[in-house]
Amino acid sequence: MLEIKNLSKTYKGGKKAVSNLSLKIEKGDIYGFIGHNGAGKTTTIKCICGIIDFEEGEIRIDGHSVKDEPILCKTITAYIPDNPDLYEYLTGIQYLNFTADMFGISSAERSESIKKYADEFEITSSLGDLISSYSHGMKQKLAIIAALIHKPKLLVLDEPFVGLDPKASVTLKKIMHEMCSNGSAIFFSTHILDVAEKLCTKIAIIKDGQLVVNGETAKLTHGESLESLFMEVVSRAE
Repeated sequence: MLEIKNLSKTYKGGKKAVSNLSLKIEKGDIYGFIGHNGAGKTTTIKCICGIIDFEEGEIRIDGHSVKDEPILCKTITAYIPDNPDLYEYLTGIQYLNFTADMFGISSAERSESIKKYADEFEITSSLGDLISSYSHGMKQKLAIIAALIHKPKLLVLDEPFVGLDPKASVTLKKIMHEMCSNGSAIFFSTHILDVAEKLCTKIAIIKDGQLVVNGETAKLTHGESLESLFMEVVSRAE
């Protein structure tokens, strides 16, 4: 579903944020992307989503090149940043309808999806309010609903559980499992290692823009905690 081949990204001034990164995320994978601040996680995610360009390598989503077929890739991908930047002069329902319009979602299909997810995240009663009145957690919930409305094949998330209350976190995990059961794939960064250990079928650890380790979570941890593995491989890479 997502294939990254020899990805490198250098910013102005010569700072190499990602170096020769290769990963393969398959249908049904919940793939955790782990690393310290500045390791290259967000840069990688923004390259995947076509937000920033990259000099070397290739990224393909469901067989399509992010560089050569950017619009097609965006139609089958959803991205949720750690700090959603929404149109605050719109109401919640206006924002969701705007998103559905962009993806050409029919009235009946969008109504069904909006009701389902708004009820699950318990923000149905607030959809008529301006987004500017929402808390950070409510904005995060709205961004998640907007991302799910077109049933993406690939869901990319950057620290998705930041700002969510415990019940909303459980709801999101359930939705992630449902999506993968239906053939989608999920790639997300997180600092919450306990969540990654329990939720992810596979993980990758990145340090200073380079891949340190990746594979099936259970095989990599060998019965130890993901926290122990992370500290071991990061220390080894010093």
